[in-house]
Amino acid sequence: MESLINYFTKMTKKILNLIGGVALTLMMFLTVSDVIMRALGHPILGTYEVVSLTLAIVIGFTIPVVSLDKGHVYMEVLLDKLSGNGRAVMITFTRVLCIILFFIIGYNLFRVGNEFHASGEVSSTLKIPFFPMAYGVGICCFIECLVFVADIIRAWRDQHE
Repeated sequence: MESLINYFTKMTKKILNLIGGVALTLMMFLTVSDVIMRALGHPILGTYEVVSLTLAIVIGFTIPVVSLDKGHVYMEVLLDKLSGNGRAVMITFTRVLCIILFFIIGYNLFRVGNEFHASGEVSSTLKIPFFPMAYGVGICCFIECLVFVADIIRAWRDQHE
């Protein structure tokens, strides 16, 4: 069972890293190209829209990856002073709060995505629909909830760093 969880974690990280990396690379190339073309008097139409939408993808799809890599700032000063059970209780408490927060965010992103889809909301210049971005980031919020559940399990197994 543990190897299956590790495999799922590795594959999830790879997929989310790939999506976030491609979006970030697209943003970079599009921004540089637009600056060069602007200097030549021919700006690229819709650059602001594409960069804004891909920024949502970059942020949303990399939050679970950073959490899996323990890249966020932790308050270890307090945790180091607690016993094993006290540390597990504190980690559980904070992760449950985070699960609630990210579940609410994910749920609301799906609601907004449904509204965007129903209304046919698109960007003004390139007519890019907004709902796929809302759904994608919402899914990543639910993945983040699973990461927090795994943190709680690890804390009680004394495997938390």
